[in-house]
Amino acid sequence: MRGGRRGGRAARPRARPAAAPGRRRHRDLTAGPALTREQALAAVEAGIETARDLVAAGNRCLLTGDMGIANTTAAAALTCAFTGAAPAVATGRGTGVDDATLAHKTAVVAAALARHRPDRADPLGVLAAFGGLEHAALAGFALGGAALRVPVLLDGVSAGAAALAAAALCPDAAGYWLAGHRSAEPGHALALAHLGLDPLLDLGMRLGEGTGALLALPVLQAAAQALQDVATFDAAGVTEKA
Repeated sequence: MRGGRRGGRAARPRARPAAAPGRRRHRDLTAGPALTREQALAAVEAGIETARDLVAAGNRCLLTGDMGIANTTAAAALTCAFTGAAPAVATGRGTGVDDATLAHKTAVVAAALARHRPDRADPLGVLAAFGGLEHAALAGFALGGAALRVPVLLDGVSAGAAALAAAALCPDAAGYWLAGHRSAEPGHALALAHLGLDPLLDLGMRLGEGTGALLALPVLQAAAQALQDVATFDAAGVTEKA
């Protein structure tokens, strides 16, 4: 993407703990809300601030990435909550768990949904009930980029789940997001369909950590360059258009 300093740069957010009052970890989502509303809001604000800092530094495209253990369970719960999908449809194998573990994981998502009965009209409450701090921060990051009119290139299933929360908070923000790839996790395809985003790549990737978004970045940059530099028929003097 062009613009900013030196013709424009793209950046992923650096790891930065959200300013969550009282604790740094989320709770068991089957026993109660994973986060308090205050923690969820603080993490969203941290994501917004990170996007603001990166754009202020001259970056003209923002990329998401995440690292976590078992956060695909939370992502599946968020996806079900915002899309209405069944746990068995949205829950995947994550790092490649066996059938018994997948069945348990699906049951955990179902139990969490039954306990919290998510209200999509209260997206922050849904985010607090099911999300980790990383999901809340990613939601804020996506919102922050959109507020500054900078494109945000989303990564995999956790970013997709976070984007569902962000879109529920501010539907217009989704116009600034692009899907870098389609994850092998089934919930990611559901999230992208709900958001109306077509992935730039579909490589069956399961690994997160921003890898899919990074692979898609050159495609996005090439598309932007082509739109800017390739002549139209009129500019090229083409009169016969087959």
